[in-house]
Amino acid sequence: MTAAITALNETVSRILWGPATLLLFLAVGILYTVRCGFLQFFHPRLILKKTVGSLLDRRRKDGVSPFAAMSAALAGTMGVGNITGIAAAITLGGAGSVFWMWVSALIGMMTKYGEVLLAVRYRQKGPEGFFGGPMYYIRQGTGSKGLAVLFCIFCISASFGVGNMTQTNAIAQSAKQLWNVPTWLSGLAAALLIGLVTVGGIRRISQVTQWIIPVLSLLYLLFSAVVLFLCRERIPSAFAQILHDAFSPRCMTGAGVGMGLSRAVRYGFSRGIFSNEAGLGSAPIAHAAAETEHPAEQGLWGIFEVFADTIVVCTVTALVILTSGVGEKGYFGADMTGAAFSLILGQFGGDLVRFSLLFYAVAAALGWAFYGEQAVRYLFPQHKAAVSLYRFFFLFCCVLGAVTELELVWAIADTLNGLMALPNLAAMVLLCPEAARLTKEYLTLYKNTKKRSP
Repeated sequence: MTAAITALNETVSRILWGPATLLLFLAVGILYTVRCGFLQFFHPRLILKKTVGSLLDRRRKDGVSPFAAMSAALAGTMGVGNITGIAAAITLGGAGSVFWMWVSALIGMMTKYGEVLLAVRYRQKGPEGFFGGPMYYIRQGTGSKGLAVLFCIFCISASFGVGNMTQTNAIAQSAKQLWNVPTWLSGLAAALLIGLVTVGGIRRISQVTQWIIPVLSLLYLLFSAVVLFLCRERIPSAFAQILHDAFSPRCMTGAGVGMGLSRAVRYGFSRGIFSNEAGLGSAPIAHAAAETEHPAEQGLWGIFEVFADTIVVCTVTALVILTSGVGEKGYFGADMTGAAFSLILGQFGGDLVRFSLLFYAVAAALGWAFYGEQAVRYLFPQHKAAVSLYRFFFLFCCVLGAVTELELVWAIADTLNGLMALPNLAAMVLLCPEAARLTKEYLTLYKNTKKRSP
């Protein structure tokens, strides 16, 4: 039975994550880039001012701040993709995959911008504040109930896989390696912590993640900078290798002419999408809760989210791997990142990676618990018991994931991510004119406000 499920999943996944789907992701990003006036390239000062520059603004209304909403969204994306996913991309597609990851991120910025903007545009207001996501802009913007229901089903299913079992397994393995904690105990502790936090909804989740994500990211970047400083002589050659292999017919794969380039493009794009989740439709569920003055303004946080996740953290991870010489020591695949830090910083370096993965995984599980719950609320708006049942199964899967081998779960989770993206991307294509209109409206308002300011 397991073999049959594995074979079926591999077939579906090969189609979903094949060239056609990757081209669809790129096409949507290019469409939004063009229709929204190349916003990520022509307005960097505006993006910085309205994102990190706004953190000093204390005139914030009650509710979830834009930064807190972005942190909750980043909680679901940062972690495995940034640390082990980049190592896998370099192993499978060569150093050149990093260049194509950058390309996918620059285009994906506008995909994330568009889906966040649409989530805020079509969100709802309830007793606990704003809520929304792709299911709402699919239903209200395109009028398709079926696509909205499909998105919710895939989102709920993905929340148990990539958002739960794979994360708690990472928590359990990291805790075991760091402190020799039994995996079942880590699973119970994770379930208890996640249950206590998620019962408070997006406000409590965002309160936790807006501390975990920035602090942990800064810690990871700080020690990555130490590694890069110690290996600084190799940094220029690392960039040269990335650029050379990005366009080399053979890359590092040893394949026939043309195969290396295609593998670099494929794994660069796919790992970039896996890392920042632009187009999957998950992050907009968190962004929809933000107290913001205009949908496009929260969309700018989507651009910053991709920048921070992929351009900064993923690039730093890639440089650590390429400059440390870990590939020359015979390490390949997901273990390369931990091995690279250990090679330069000793045991402390490996422990740092495991520590980072542990807390990134906790944050990711919190984010995905909220995504799945919102999908359940959409499907069963009058049945509170459905939410309680979802929470019970989510926490049960936390324990199950901690003590189970998850190779098949990882594979199925990848497939569910692809399935979740399809209705979201279809709706984004149809709603692009609305996003372009709102972008133009916001830029006009910003220019007029700027003229009036002394």
